[in-house]
Amino acid sequence: MTITQEQPATTQATHSGIIDCDVHPMPRSLDEIRGYMPMPWRDRYTSGGRGFFSNPIHGARLDSKPPDNGPIGSDPAFLRQQLIDMYDIAHAILLPRAFCNLHPDPDFGTAIAAAFNDWLADTWLSKYNRDGVFKGSITVAHQDPQAAAREIARWAGHPHFIQVMMDSGARAPYGQRQYYPIYAACEKYGYPLAIHPGTDGMGINSQPSPGYPTHYIEWHTCLSLAFQAHLVSLLTEGVFERFPGFRVVLVEGGVAWLPALLWRLDAEWKALRSEVPWVTKLPSFYLRDHVRLTSQPIERPADDGQLLASLEMLDAEHLLLFSSDYPHWDFDSPTHAFPKLPAALHERIFSANARAFYGLS
Repeated sequence: MTITQEQPATTQATHSGIIDCDVHPMPRSLDEIRGYMPMPWRDRYTSGGRGFFSNPIHGARLDSKPPDNGPIGSDPAFLRQQLIDMYDIAHAILLPRAFCNLHPDPDFGTAIAAAFNDWLADTWLSKYNRDGVFKGSITVAHQDPQAAAREIARWAGHPHFIQVMMDSGARAPYGQRQYYPIYAACEKYGYPLAIHPGTDGMGINSQPSPGYPTHYIEWHTCLSLAFQAHLVSLLTEGVFERFPGFRVVLVEGGVAWLPALLWRLDAEWKALRSEVPWVTKLPSFYLRDHVRLTSQPIERPADDGQLLASLEMLDAEHLLLFSSDYPHWDFDSPTHAFPKLPAALHERIFSANARAFYGLS
């Protein structure tokens, strides 16, 4: 399906509460995706995944298997029951897991991304979305930035796609200029770029730690390393100066590391600013205009007072967006992820920040 085709009529979402910025829908089968792929890719597609860094216990909530016994995350009615209705979710921002960023053949990666976008538009953003609760992410294969830019343009103007997404797994930090066509397209069409973990160290992508971890627990704990490297790269390469309308969402990469990283970077910039003259202000000053982080997995210490202090240090009032990561094993319930927050801060994290950033009503 392309955006020139007639879209089904939608009504305004009836839920008035939370914006959940990280929800993962799944196709009912691989054939559902293959149906959107031309040959020869259709016969070659066998899904993606994280290879040897998959959860060895269980990768999803134990109660998230749909009643029809289909793949977890594939039943929109069941997802509505467990998430939308239970927690009064006004909008769920959908991030499919195509894992297209690991393939050495950029044409194959691009074909997978396009198929997932067509599938999402035809299902979760269309026939499953009469009330407009679901908002989508345009998957792109960053192996071919020019093709990724064309894929973004293909969906520009769609009523329910509200951001672009790619994995944190990459061959180079994201501030480098080979990625600029993606950022130019995001800026042109008004889409933020969501960066989500998933293919770090897989396929053609570099592992952000020194070599490969032994266990999933080590890999999962260190997911934030790639996010830190990408953010420093974006800031020091001057991406936000070159593309002043470009915005980034760091999804599922943790948040507690942000203050210390920015303190260090600001200090380095004061001494080394002549090396990066295009960075015209303290690196930390770019965040409110250009960067947001999602909350899951929130690093919650035993002392809730320490968490509240960390939220203040990372400027959660302006930068933090709530996310649940439904239906994954480390799902953060909206009612249990945080201690009791001041009312104004709760409203900003759970609703107002995302509404403003994405232009949602």
